[in-house]
Amino acid sequence: MDSWIWWLLAAVGLGIPLVITAMPELAMFAVGALVAAGVAGLGADPVWQVLTFVVASVAQLVVVRPIAYRALRKGPQIKMGIEALKGATAVVAERVDAQGGRIKLNGEIWSARALHPEQVYQPGEQVDVVEIQGATALVV
Repeated sequence: MDSWIWWLLAAVGLGIPLVITAMPELAMFAVGALVAAGVAGLGADPVWQVLTFVVASVAQLVVVRPIAYRALRKGPQIKMGIEALKGATAVVAERVDAQGGRIKLNGEIWSARALHPEQVYQPGEQVDVVEIQGATALVV
């Protein structure tokens, strides 16, 4: 049997545990085996085939793996809790001024205060939440 077939079988053999364990490193070794299969198909010596496999696999581990893990660690930015309320639009339920008032924010009544002391918001107006301080929303 030709050596390139053995390299293809090795790539498949590395791909099966990749699917079962979800270890991306195995994919890099499988790609290395595919590259070695290509070199073997071109008629290279077994020494060159093994060197190609090692170089391709290590190069991926050194270059691709850190980029992939950085992307995984970053992940999507999901705002939760108070952070999710900043920038939200609310409706004034009771007059809001520098002293206080009430707004309806995400279906709940919140105490609110105008961010700028000279501003006054009347019931029914839409306001934007700039910041949450304790249980009070600062609005503009």
